[in-house]
Parts: sequence; C-alpha cells; structure tokens
Amino acid sequence: MTLWPLITRLGEAQILLPAAALALLLLAQRQDSRAAALRWALALALGTVVTTASKVAFLGWGLGIATLDFTGFSGHAMYAASVEIPLLATCALALSGRGRWAGAVLGTLLAGLIAVSRVEVGAHSVSEAIAGFVLGGALSAWVVAALPKDWPARPALRTALSLAPLGLALWLAVGVAWAPPPITHALVIRLSLALSGREHPYTREHLHATPRAHLPARAWPPAGETDLA
Repeated sequence: MTLWPLITRLGEAQILLPAAALALLLLAQRQDSRAAALRWALALALGTVVTTASKVAFLGWGLGIATLDFTGFSGHAMYAASVEIPLLATCALALSGRGRWAGAVLGTLLAGLIAVSRVEVGAHSVSEAIAGFVLGGALSAWVVAALPKDWPARPALRTALSLAPLGLALWLAVGVAWAPPPITHALVIRLSLALSGREHPYTREHLHATPRAHLPARAWPPAGETDLA
C-alpha cells in the first residue's frame, strides 16, 4: 500500500488551520512575536484568496494554461507550505528558544513532500503543485523573517512550551487517521458556478480540448467525487 494518500492528507486545510490558529494565539501572547502572528494571519488570508480565485477562474470560466496543464494553484500544497513552515519554526522556538530557520527548513521539506503527493495521487499536475508550494513558501518566508531570533522563557514556561511539538504531532496523526473527507473542492465548485452562471464546471478535459465548446458537459456533482483542492 502506498503512503501517498496518507501524506497528502497533511495538506488539508481542516487539519492545518486549527493547528495554525493555536500557534497564532501562542505568538500573539508575546510582544516580540505579535508582528509575526499578524503577518501569518495576513499570509493565510492572502494565500486562500489567490488560490481560490485561480480555481474559480478555471472552474467557472475555463481560464487556465493548457501548455502547463495548469488549472489553478494546489490548495493542499499552498496550505502545507504556508502553515507547516511557520508552524515548525514556532515549534523550534518553543523547544529551544531559537532555531527558527532550522524549523523552517524541516517545514519546507515536509511541505515539499506533500506537494509531490498531490501529483502522485493524481489530484494535480506538476505545475499546479509547484505553484501552490511556491506561493505558500514565499508567504512563509515573510512570516518566519518576523519571528524573534531568540525566545527566552522562564523554566516553567519552557517546560510547557516544549509540549507544543508533541501536541502538534498528535493532532496531525489524529487528523490523518480520523478527519472526515474534505469538502473544500466541492464548495469552490459551487462558488464558481454561482458566480459564472454555468450549470457545469470546466474540467481538465476542457482545457486541452480544441475547441472546448465541442466537448460534452460533465454532470456535476459526479458520483464519488473526491476533494482535489
């Protein structure tokens, strides 16, 4: 059995955003990390808007790049990079009081693995996975740069903070094993159809068809639809 379907779940917004919210609360409690918390919140909002807009543009109006097999940013890859890179950088600070960039490197490797998984499970093309990863990575670099270089804390507080990485690992494991299937892609499709007035979304087959109008419409929602965000 391949591990790619399990790895790809680590990029789901329903698993990552609650973890990011808790980390944001932790960062907001300290004066020296509030700027990073604000940047992170803005970065997540911007990444969500850009990714959703790219999907809506294709699903509702067929705006894509056929030569690159591009129909929109991979949401999983974007969230993996924009959440896990700052998240592991914050965990590094919580554990040792420093090492934000070391944590960011680990987060980058994990996010890259998740981006690869999107291609391996057939959810996205290479260009879409790369685009999502690059977008999330750029936003994360902006966030990590605002994290404090040193994070001194009293021994009792350091002990409490050191449990954060363990809690994160448990949350991710539970999410991968028991979280319900995500519905984000279905919601984006509904939004695209509502805005464009179409009855059916554009598909990858439409992107490569010449002319597109000659391709028969596909019923929506299809049976057994899976989330491809």
